[in-house]
Amino acid sequence: MRCSHQSAPCCHADLLFYAVSPLQTFPPKLVLLDFGDTDSMPEAIAEILDCYGCLDIIIFNSSMKVKAPAQTVSLEVDKLLMDNNYFGPVTLAKGVLASMISRRSGHLLLVNSIQGRLAVPFRSTYAASKHAVQAFFDCLRAEVEEYGISVSTISHNFISCSASGAPATSKSLWSLLYTKKPLGVSPDEAAAEIVKTLNNKRKEVVIAPSLPKMAIYARSFFPNVFFAVIGAGVKNASIAAEM
Repeated sequence: MRCSHQSAPCCHADLLFYAVSPLQTFPPKLVLLDFGDTDSMPEAIAEILDCYGCLDIIIFNSSMKVKAPAQTVSLEVDKLLMDNNYFGPVTLAKGVLASMISRRSGHLLLVNSIQGRLAVPFRSTYAASKHAVQAFFDCLRAEVEEYGISVSTISHNFISCSASGAPATSKSLWSLLYTKKPLGVSPDEAAAEIVKTLNNKRKEVVIAPSLPKMAIYARSFFPNVFFAVIGAGVKNASIAAEM
């Protein structure tokens, strides 16, 4: 990590800048975070900022997911997902903002799920948490732009376990929207998009095949059609489970 030059009075970050070669790198520093324990966050944030005196880029990619009918998910599980998917990233972002604002530099990048844009049945709490964190960073983008701070969001669908996705086994609309295999984004693709977004400072990126992207627009412009497709998919899934 190398801190950017600032015209402000000399500080620890500035001394670090002048003392090292631009080509020199630093050993990684591991800081443990528990998004389920927000009371521990201030200490962890202080440790992060003490590493090199400043923070240029932070990538938020925490996620916890549960798949079940809404009425079967306990309030404790609801809170657990909200802590990890919303309150944790928000607390961390707020903790580093003062440093970035004082330096008038920084980049916050949220790696979020496409379910922050498109709610999927049987993932009610997960989708709610992803919608919430998406909205927070969308608001934050406008608030900190005047300080020279960039905020980017990447919304992706399923990340596959291998570099290449498995071939599709079904052509139904429901399976194309929600089955993992034909829609998986490889880890290499996701990593490349993250690097590209950081370099270009794009505000919003969606990593998904054409059909999920179309579903996002259908939800906005043709909501009744979208709801009918989703409802039919849930009904067909229930019938298949009973057979």
